[in-house]
Amino acid sequence: MSAEQVSGLCEQLVKAVTVIMDPTSTQRYRLEALKFCEEFKEKCPICVPCGLKLAEKTQTAIVRHFGLQILEHVVKYRWNNMPRLEKVYLKNNVMGLISSGTQSILEEESHIKDVLSRIVVEMIKREWPQHWPDMLKELDTLSKQGETQTELVMFILLRLAEDVVTFQTLPTQRRRDIQQTLTQNMEKIFSFLLTALQQNVSKYRSMVGAPQEQEVLTTPQKTDLAQEPKAQANCRVGIAALNTLAGYIDWVALSHITADNCKLLEMLCLLLNEPELQVGAAECLLIAVSRKGKLEDRKPLMVLFGDVAMHCILSAAQTADGEGLVEKHYVFLKRLCQVLCALGSQLCALLGSDCDVEMPANFGKYLESFLAFTTHPSQFLRSSTQITWGALFRHEVLSRDPLLLAVIPKYLRASMTNLVKVGFPSKADSPSCEYSRFDFDSDEDFNAFFNSFRAQQGEVMRMACRLDPLTGFQMAGEWLKYQLTAPVDPGPMNSKTGEGLCSIFSPSFVQWDAMTFFSESVISQMFRTMDKDEIPVNDGIDLLQLVLNFETKDPLILSCVLTNVSALFPFVTYRPEYLPQVLSKLFASVTFEVVEESKFVLSIQAPRTRAVKNVRRHACSSIIKMCRDYPQLVLPNFEMLYNHVKQLLSNELLLTQMEKCALMEALVLISNQFKDYERQKAFLEELMAPVAGLWLSPEMQRVLSDPEAFISYVGADNKIADPVLEDPSGLNRSRISFCVYTILGVVKRARWPAATEEAKAGGFFLGYLPSGTPMFRNPCTEQVLKLFDNLLALIRTHNNLYMPEMVARLGDTFAKALDMLEVEKNAILGLPQPLLELYDSPVYKTVLERMQGFFCTLYDNCFHILGNAGPSMQQDFYTVEGLATQLLSSAFNNLNNIPDYRLRPMLRVFVKPLVLSCPSEYYETLVCPMLGPLFTYLQMRLSQKWQVINQRSMLCEDDAADDNPESQEMLEEQLVRLLTREVMDLATVCCVSKKGVEQNTTAAVDGDDDEAMATEVTPPANAELTELGKCLMKQEDVCTAVLITAYTSLSWKDTLSCQRTTTQLCWPLLKQVLPGNLLPDAVSWFFTSVLKGLQVHGQHDGCMAALVHLAFQIYEALRPRYTELKAVMEQIPDIQLESLEQFDSKLLNPTLQKVADKRRKDHFKRLISGCIGKPIGEQFRKEVHIRNLPSLFKKVKPSLETDVLENEDGEGFNVLFEP
Repeated sequence: MSAEQVSGLCEQLVKAVTVIMDPTSTQRYRLEALKFCEEFKEKCPICVPCGLKLAEKTQTAIVRHFGLQILEHVVKYRWNNMPRLEKVYLKNNVMGLISSGTQSILEEESHIKDVLSRIVVEMIKREWPQHWPDMLKELDTLSKQGETQTELVMFILLRLAEDVVTFQTLPTQRRRDIQQTLTQNMEKIFSFLLTALQQNVSKYRSMVGAPQEQEVLTTPQKTDLAQEPKAQANCRVGIAALNTLAGYIDWVALSHITADNCKLLEMLCLLLNEPELQVGAAECLLIAVSRKGKLEDRKPLMVLFGDVAMHCILSAAQTADGEGLVEKHYVFLKRLCQVLCALGSQLCALLGSDCDVEMPANFGKYLESFLAFTTHPSQFLRSSTQITWGALFRHEVLSRDPLLLAVIPKYLRASMTNLVKVGFPSKADSPSCEYSRFDFDSDEDFNAFFNSFRAQQGEVMRMACRLDPLTGFQMAGEWLKYQLTAPVDPGPMNSKTGEGLCSIFSPSFVQWDAMTFFSESVISQMFRTMDKDEIPVNDGIDLLQLVLNFETKDPLILSCVLTNVSALFPFVTYRPEYLPQVLSKLFASVTFEVVEESKFVLSIQAPRTRAVKNVRRHACSSIIKMCRDYPQLVLPNFEMLYNHVKQLLSNELLLTQMEKCALMEALVLISNQFKDYERQKAFLEELMAPVAGLWLSPEMQRVLSDPEAFISYVGADNKIADPVLEDPSGLNRSRISFCVYTILGVVKRARWPAATEEAKAGGFFLGYLPSGTPMFRNPCTEQVLKLFDNLLALIRTHNNLYMPEMVARLGDTFAKALDMLEVEKNAILGLPQPLLELYDSPVYKTVLERMQGFFCTLYDNCFHILGNAGPSMQQDFYTVEGLATQLLSSAFNNLNNIPDYRLRPMLRVFVKPLVLSCPSEYYETLVCPMLGPLFTYLQMRLSQKWQVINQRSMLCEDDAADDNPESQEMLEEQLVRLLTREVMDLATVCCVSKKGVEQNTTAAVDGDDDEAMATEVTPPANAELTELGKCLMKQEDVCTAVLITAYTSLSWKDTLSCQRTTTQLCWPLLKQVLPGNLLPDAVSWFFTSVLKGLQVHGQHDGCMAALVHLAFQIYEALRPRYTELKAVMEQIPDIQLESLEQFDSKLLNPTLQKVADKRRKDHFKRLISGCIGKPIGEQFRKEVHIRNLPSLFKKVKPSLETDVLENEDGEGFNVLFEP
């Protein structure tokens, strides 16, 4: 190899790199240049000399970086095949580059420093300690040359710790060797880092004038201009030392952090007041204070409660905050806040444990400083303190401490300010806004954050009030009185509801809103905490009277007033005479209008704004809540309540259907307290008479059972000229809605007494089922079953509306009447709702939107009735003649045309509750005949849908559909995912007993795709089939459908569904059919399905662990009976056949002692690794192979710096790199 060859090649490489990096190059040239460079790195035998030549100081930074990249490539991919001398040559030259081949610390580019340190780390990963025992000595020697070299050594040590400990990017044995040796030398490494930090900081301080000197001097100290770069260089090394320490503090033995009387912690505290180094110091401090581990080892961390540390932390916080909002200082404040939080957590862990830790003398000072963060203008800082406050208030010892008790009023006072929703980044109406612009991208972001922050504060306030309930109540009372007398200030943004009314940003409303949340939190806690006799009843009743007497025409403020009425309502249990006043207040709000006249205008009035609708809905909910939680209290006033409701119902236009039904539900709840079957039945009959009259009329019967008549009756076949004001069939729709809402309300609320004795006395008790379950009769049964046939007719008709010929009959205006609502679409696609206009603009819906809403709500409510019918009417419902056939011909009619977004709620609100509440006596007659055809159909439907999705993704890998997040395809795909989860959830609920799956059945089905998944998932051993599951699995068609759905779903592209099905459903189902004679093809298919699942989902740790476990279970259980499974294994790419033989022989030979389960499973995982899918980023990555070195002796070693292992040739083979 001649020097000319190297020079010639280097010239070509320089040209190529210049072309790649020149923005004016054409794409063709750039690709050619790139190809040339890549081929050079892969194939050229003289990479090392070329790389070294390009890395010389005389070249430009880009060329030098490329030269160093070549050297890194050589070490990563060619090291194992390089001759020893070439390795030594490369290593010596790289160390030479560190020593004298880089620019000075301030001039050198950071990417050059980075790649240089990477090369050294790659060599260390391959040769240290066995073949390069003097590595640490060499680094130490280099660092003595000056700041430039010291900084590079820091980078090397940090990178090494990250690769070995944090990211663990190397084989296990090498990782162990290196980590072990690092640990043995940790004292030296720490002493080196601390010394470097100390020396460079003191040099830096002496040159720029330490802070204490600057305070004395009125003018900044004049430093020689020549010394300025020197000072900056020392500062750089200080920063590098702190960054490197941060990489080690996380995992080294705590003794290194607390050595020498916690010298390291002391230094870090002192550096908090050094502007250039404070962020790094705070970072290190935070990592140190957040350490877990044995409590005994963590005890020394309490030194941070000492005078020096506390003084440093507080003065640093004051200085940083005093300089206004500067990003650097704000970041530092956030770190300091985290340090104080972590310190609080350590105190909570240590105090009251066996470690004998005293209450710190500076605990009061700590609380004061912590409170300062809770009252800081930044909403983010305020929220950061909440979890720690909660821990302090909950702590067994601290919660009794007088200092903490004394701070509770201050904390509550701070919360009063913090609950006020101000600080939107787009506004300037509070000091918080400026900080929010740093922390949040948009008002929506801030809104989401603030809502969760407020909920968190509510929790913590309740904890504080547990310790001091009266103080909270007194503050709430003062604030409530103040708001009741303060003049209303709507602010610059008037509401669109009317002149002078509040919008959600008005100063008055944000105060009312905050006060309401505060009083709700503290009053509820007071009733939970205090004894009955100690409750301040008179004060509470006084407040209640003030609230009841307060009149306002502002819907937003009235909504707050109603919440306060509910919060203070428990006081009425002490003074029932106030109940009529409360009821009058609530009933007045049910009919609240901003424009009085509209009550008397029978034409279509201007629609109410959302704020007005909310008030009315709020009043209805408050009445229901009162009747649900205090039925005994309300019972004496039943007649008054009933007359009130009758009066409201007499005017058809006064209330919406939902409001009417809410009031009827409240009456039903009170009627449950009659505890007299006949009396309650008579009342329900009277209550439902108008509904029965309407619902059973011949006209309604005709409309409900004929799709064409139905379309015409609700007005969906019209063409409408003015789609906002004109809606001739609105009244017809509202009549149907009223009937359905009422049936639902009654079915949901009417019940027999909870106590069996009372039920027997009242005539509700019927005897016992064969299984011993008591049977009760519901007073609403007779009324509801009378209306049942027409309800099923409506459901059948509604399903038939989706037939193509019926969709064609919809009028032009209503062509999309059966489509999803925009709100539903946004929820499915995860698009945020617009924040600001929510309460304000009148809900001017077009008649199409009203029609869509009608169909959607009607569909859901019909299925809610069917879902509630079982739990409500029990045996009277399950024994309706031919119920299974009736349901199949109505609810499951025309499913082929029903879209996914309608099928989902049907499964969730009807099928699932029906199955869960059905006693086993009716499985054979009702559940199996219904679920059999349903599961068979769902399996076929989902398979087809996923086939379309998979074909689509193969056809249009680069299609533009994904660029538009609202594209129809994306919506459809997401719906198929959600439907799949619903179906798998239903199968799990039906088939698998709760022991193993409690956590899932309630899990949100709309769970996000990115839901964090556990990485070690082994299904609970006790996941057994339920009685219903066994009953279903006896029927061959159902059994086949459920098994095929479960195993096919493993390779559908939905991670969440795959993981749930794998862990909860697949094995219990298969185990049930194992005793039978399974066909070999079926067994192979089950096993292959799991392997296909691994191919699709193997890149997700959670799914991979669960699928490997399932494949292992199937193979172990079935391989002895079916040799076909071995044939499937042999087809796995890159399978080691000898290893498979070995595994099989152990499995098939029962006399051999069984290897531990984990060992067998690991062996199996290695066998099938060829079919485990990888993330796309790793699929085409070039493999790096790092060889293991001779294992370190297991004896107690002297320092490995000097330990030289001899091999049989007598040559120090491990000393590859002599010093």
